[in-house]
Amino acid sequence: MNIYNRSSLISFYERHPDSKTSIERWYHDVAAAKWKKPNDVVRDYNTARPIGNSRVVFKISHNDYRLVAEINYIKGWLFIKFIGTHQQYDKVDAEIVDMFKSKKK
Repeated sequence: MNIYNRSSLISFYERHPDSKTSIERWYHDVAAAKWKKPNDVVRDYNTARPIGNSRVVFKISHNDYRLVAEINYIKGWLFIKFIGTHQQYDKVDAEIVDMFKSKKK
């Protein structure tokens, strides 16, 4: 998969150093994946949860953190839409959240 927003992962684990190993492992595993459908994701990550809007929720660092990604299976693209603590995740709508979208002024 082509993963977009890697800089957001680095920025996150710089603020949450305990997540670095899990995030880097996730990144390298996903970059090597060739998922064609949501069941492929669940096959590789049995704790991943496909939701609406072509998105999947991943548990990071034994569920201390959550990562929401939108996946275009045809093109092999994965866009990170959210990464945060479990408490922060509970406050967002995972199907529409896009914490990295630039805000227009």
